[in-house]
Amino acid sequence: MSQTVRGVIARTKGAEVELVDVVVPDPGPNDVVVRVQACGVCHTDLAYRDGGINDEYPFLLGHEAAGIVETVGDRVTHVAEGDFVVLNWRAVCGECRACKRGQQQYCFATHNASQKMTLTDGTELSPALGIGAFIDKTLVHEGQCTKVDPAADPAVAGLLGCGVMAGLGAAVNTGNVTRGQSVAVIGCGGVGIAAVVGARLAGASTIVAVDLDDTKLEWAREFGATDVVNSSGTDPVAAIQELTGGFGADVVIDAVGRPETYEQAFYARDLAGTVVLVGVPTPEMRLELPLLDFFGRGGSLKSSWYGDCLPERDFPMLVDLHLQGRLPLEKFVSERIGLDAVEAAFGAMKSGSVLRSVVTL
Repeated sequence: MSQTVRGVIARTKGAEVELVDVVVPDPGPNDVVVRVQACGVCHTDLAYRDGGINDEYPFLLGHEAAGIVETVGDRVTHVAEGDFVVLNWRAVCGECRACKRGQQQYCFATHNASQKMTLTDGTELSPALGIGAFIDKTLVHEGQCTKVDPAADPAVAGLLGCGVMAGLGAAVNTGNVTRGQSVAVIGCGGVGIAAVVGARLAGASTIVAVDLDDTKLEWAREFGATDVVNSSGTDPVAAIQELTGGFGADVVIDAVGRPETYEQAFYARDLAGTVVLVGVPTPEMRLELPLLDFFGRGGSLKSSWYGDCLPERDFPMLVDLHLQGRLPLEKFVSERIGLDAVEAAFGAMKSGSVLRSVVTL
């Protein structure tokens, strides 16, 4: 039997979100229904609302979530009813060309639920990143569920489903930060702060945080940055070079995703250093740099998709580190809100007053 629950949708481009009734169908053979316990408010949800992803309205928003598996399809073997899971949007298929060459972190054919959730009038909803978790219960493919230790707070564990994993993975997985290296992070929102945490976890000796906002820079210090640079009045490239012996950082992570910040990242790295782009640009953005500089500076220019994570490998490990007191994920949760406060949370996000608002149910 289908279920009717509450969910947050974006009905048209730029309009305020609405809390409405949503119909959740019975799971297909490889689907599961998850009772959502918590879901972080991510900038990607705002991008969906504002048309920055695509125009497949109406969207069922929310994707950075944790909850309990309630019902499973008759072919599900990956999880069982009652499991505590973090939802992920990279359900590795095992069959695409990336998977077959052993690069599952790039899976090009990730699984989603076999059916759509709908409004009560039958209008199909497009779930954000194939999940849709600003809702009491959601329908996903079994591969989108990663079982983790149920001792973890859902509001904390769910953050691994997107922003924290994206930033932390940009440092640990994509940037391959190692002990003793220098790292600079440009942009200290939730993803950038997570990159600072990842660099610290990997053993970086120098971690330079760059932002325009002193409050965010103070957050970066609390999470492990050794130095901070307010780029509103200081050239960040010169400052990063000065803090790294005049050479530039071994790894520079652009957590903003704008041409000007990417250019700063490019020139703030050491020769043969690495630039990691994890901030998501918009379609109209363009970058112009001398081609000779690309050649002459060497090194690697990388994009980090979902922190190049493998959820089955990374989520349980990071939850365990958190429960051991070695990964302060709880500090990311700035406020806990209800489903009816998502629009206000978007405003708090844009003002820079929170790291993460988390919807709890």
